[in-house]
Amino acid sequence: MDMKTNQDLEKIVRHFEFIYPQANVAALAQAAMTAFGIGINNAQPRYNALWDQSDALMITYGDTFLKEGEKPLKTLDRFLNNKLKDVINGVHILPFFPYTSDDGFAVQDYDTVRPDLGDWDDISEIAKDYRLMSDLVINHASSEHKWFKQFERDEAPGKDYIKTADPDDDLSAVVRPRPFALLRPTQTSNGTKYVWCTFSHDQVDLDFSNPAVLIEFLRIMRNYIEKGVRIFRMDAVAFIWKEVGTSSLHLDQTHEIVKLMRSLADMRDETIILITETNVPNHENLQYFGNGNEAHMVYNFSLPPLLLHALLTGRSEHLRNWISSMPSLQNGCTYLNFTASHDGIGLRPVDGLLSQYDIDLMLNTIELFGGRVTTRTARQGHEKPYEMNITYFDALKGTIQGEDRLQVERFIASQSVMMSMQGIPAFYVHSLLGTHNDYEKVERTQHNRAINRHQWHYDEITAMLADDTTIHARVFNEIKRRLSIRIKQPAFHPDAASYMMQPQSGFFGFFRENRGVGQLIYSITNLQPEHRMLSLFDLNLNPDEDWQDLISGQKIQDIMGNMEFAPYQTVWLTQKIH
Repeated sequence: MDMKTNQDLEKIVRHFEFIYPQANVAALAQAAMTAFGIGINNAQPRYNALWDQSDALMITYGDTFLKEGEKPLKTLDRFLNNKLKDVINGVHILPFFPYTSDDGFAVQDYDTVRPDLGDWDDISEIAKDYRLMSDLVINHASSEHKWFKQFERDEAPGKDYIKTADPDDDLSAVVRPRPFALLRPTQTSNGTKYVWCTFSHDQVDLDFSNPAVLIEFLRIMRNYIEKGVRIFRMDAVAFIWKEVGTSSLHLDQTHEIVKLMRSLADMRDETIILITETNVPNHENLQYFGNGNEAHMVYNFSLPPLLLHALLTGRSEHLRNWISSMPSLQNGCTYLNFTASHDGIGLRPVDGLLSQYDIDLMLNTIELFGGRVTTRTARQGHEKPYEMNITYFDALKGTIQGEDRLQVERFIASQSVMMSMQGIPAFYVHSLLGTHNDYEKVERTQHNRAINRHQWHYDEITAMLADDTTIHARVFNEIKRRLSIRIKQPAFHPDAASYMMQPQSGFFGFFRENRGVGQLIYSITNLQPEHRMLSLFDLNLNPDEDWQDLISGQKIQDIMGNMEFAPYQTVWLTQKIH
């Protein structure tokens, strides 16, 4: 065993000493490295760096696109290659495993691809051309998973894999994202047991106090890596360690498990990236960067509701204050920026950032535009709004004054702000396509989140995208055009600095700077539904440079004068054209 291997082993031992102080940590460390595949037939790296400005992801279900006579994963690959290959280099395929509920997040078998979608060869084929993100549904499994069936029969290993509690335990502090009873009574061969269910009674929580459960997930991760996965979305990771009498959220052991996985990921020859899915208040979300030794990326969960609020009200102070308060990023860490996902637009991430008045104003507007509001059980036991269920496109049908004819312009502004920000942009497929609310699917499934999970017939949507007069084509083509500009700009590198500006009321702006190449980009958006003038003098542009808007191509003739903005127009002003 060489010196580096010894050092790696010692690092893993330290993690296990914290998580399982009573265990044989040396044996666990060796088992973890073997399970993860450290030093065993590692592939050559496909990526020389973690990320750069060319990175952009699409988020989609495996069966968003349906084509008769073709498995959906092949259809997805077809759509990516035919429509997006020049501007999108990563894809997050939401859970593609056999499942029993929650549109994939109650996993029945972690090692199998749903036969109706395709198989592992289809997954690996997509991974050849795109940086592939997969969910690691780590907090819970389906009640139909073999581990739970073993638990019911009191058989190994599953009998020791499921988290239970006593109904008399003090569980009052446990944080819940769902309005269901926490404990599920379950008849087993060893009597009645009460299974801990953070999300639903079909999603049974796993017991990470048993180190065998953690080792099993490291093996699962290795299998995914060997199939082509390079980014792991660690679903609901904040809940994985539970202790009676606590909130069972963000416990120290949870953070240490993320650190362990980061250490193992960094030891692989391939570039493996961890992103934590922690839909919680902003200050809690940022904790998952650790000291640059936990997640490589965190979802910028506060962005979707704050940006939506800014565009609905025409006011930027809350969005500006939040961005101004964000800490400088550590090396090897960045944000995943998004406006929409398969879930709703979360409200927990704006705790302390928006007043109740502003939240209610937004909720009332969303309901006016056909959206729904889902609640959760708060610590005091009462129901509290948890998320807004609506497509981001339809969330921007108008303003707090009502609907208008500027939906496309307002929506494109939202995407332009998002892709300008420090981090990596991720586009939910229905944002790229300008998809409307799917009311029929809500009625059919009786789930609010189905409103934003439409399935397209491939031939239908491709025909619409080929017709420049459709809303879908207008949205899709303009986002692609702006992405094609963005990926050439060093100032949009995820590691390039970001600084807030203080433009006049009704505008929102910041600038990005890549000091290595000397490029600046001022990203400024008009948040109002009318033409407005912006004083360029107040931007303090360098008079010795020639300035141009990358989006419109307009050259700035007078940096001391005014610039006219159309409703919801975004400009990317730069002095170095790439």
